[in-house]
Amino acid sequence: MDLRRLGAVFAAALLSCALVLAASSKGLAQQQRSDIAKTLPATNLSSEKQANPNLPPPAPGFANARVANNPQAPDAKPVGEKTCIACHQLEADHFTHTLHALGLHVANRSDPNIPVCEACHGPGSAHAQNPLGKGLIIAYTKNGGTPIETQTKTCLACHAGGPRDHWSGSVHQRNGLSCSDCHNPMSKFSVEGSMAKRSINDTCATCHKDIREQFNRRSHMPLPEGQMSCDDCHNPHGALTNNGNPMLNFPLSKTNTVNETCWQCHAEKRGPFLWEHPPVRESCLNCHTPHGSNQNTLLTLPIPALCQQCHASSAHTGGLQTRQGTANGARPEPQMIGRGCLTCHASIHGSNAPSGPRFHE
Repeated sequence: MDLRRLGAVFAAALLSCALVLAASSKGLAQQQRSDIAKTLPATNLSSEKQANPNLPPPAPGFANARVANNPQAPDAKPVGEKTCIACHQLEADHFTHTLHALGLHVANRSDPNIPVCEACHGPGSAHAQNPLGKGLIIAYTKNGGTPIETQTKTCLACHAGGPRDHWSGSVHQRNGLSCSDCHNPMSKFSVEGSMAKRSINDTCATCHKDIREQFNRRSHMPLPEGQMSCDDCHNPHGALTNNGNPMLNFPLSKTNTVNETCWQCHAEKRGPFLWEHPPVRESCLNCHTPHGSNQNTLLTLPIPALCQQCHASSAHTGGLQTRQGTANGARPEPQMIGRGCLTCHASIHGSNAPSGPRFHE
C-alpha cells in the first residue's frame, strides 16, 4: 500500500510539472510572437488602427480619396504608405512638402480608410512583388506602362468639375497629353497649381516655345514682367466653345469669344458705343496680335498700313506711302504724321460723341 501511494503521489507530481511547463512554453511562444510583431513596421492599413474621433474631419478635397483602380492589376491589394516608403524614400522626402501630402496625411489620420500613395498609384501589392513589371502600379511617366487614359481618369476622380469639365475632346487631350505633362504633385516646384516647372508660364513654354518668343518683341503683354500668366486668357483643360473661326475663338479660350477675353482687362473698349467700329466689334484680332508685336500696342501692321487694309480709297489718297508724304516731304499726308490715322480718329474703338461717326475725339 505504501508503494502504491508513493507511486500515485509521484505520478501526480509529474503531471503537475508537465502542466506548468506546457503553460509556460505557451506563454513564452505568445510573448515571442508579440515581440516579433512589435519589431515589424506598421502597414497603415485601416484594419490596424482606428479613427480618432477627437481629430477634425478630412478636408473636402481629400475626404473622398480612395484607392485608385488600376485595370492592369485587378488582383492587387493595398499595402499602405510604409511599404511604399521602404523603397521610395527619396520620392517620399520630396512629396512631404506638397499640398497633396499635407492633405492626404491629415485625412488619413482622421479616417484610416483614406490612403496616401495608393490614392493616386492604385493598390501596390503586385508592384511590390514585381517592381520592374510595367503597369502593375499606376505610373505617371511616358514609359511607365500606364495608359494616358488611366492616368487622367485617376486624377479626375478627385479633380472633376470646374475648368476640367472641358478636358474631354480638348486640343491637349486629343494630342495625348497627360496631367503629369504639366503638373507634378510629387514635388513642390511651383507656388501654386503643383506645376511641373516654377510657374505656369514656364510650364506652357516647355511646348509652346514659338509663343514664348513672341513676348520678347518690343510691344507685348506683361507676361515676362510677371503681371499676368497664360491662364489669364487660356484654360489649358479645354475651351468653352469652338466654332472653327480663329478670329472669333482661339485655342483653349476661357470665354466664349476673343472679345470677351480681352474685355476682362480692357473693359473701357467694350462699350456700348453710339458709333461702333465694325471690325472692333467683330474681333480684336482684326487689328491686334495677342502675344507680342514689333508695332505699337500689339498691332499686326504699322499705321496707316493697317487702316488702309479696309480704307484704301476713302477720304484720303490711300496710295503707297512715299518720302514725299512725310512731315518733311513735298506733300505731307496727315495719315503719316504724328500718330498717323489716330491723330484725328482717336476714338477708333468706338465713340459716343454726337459728331463721332468718324471716331473723332
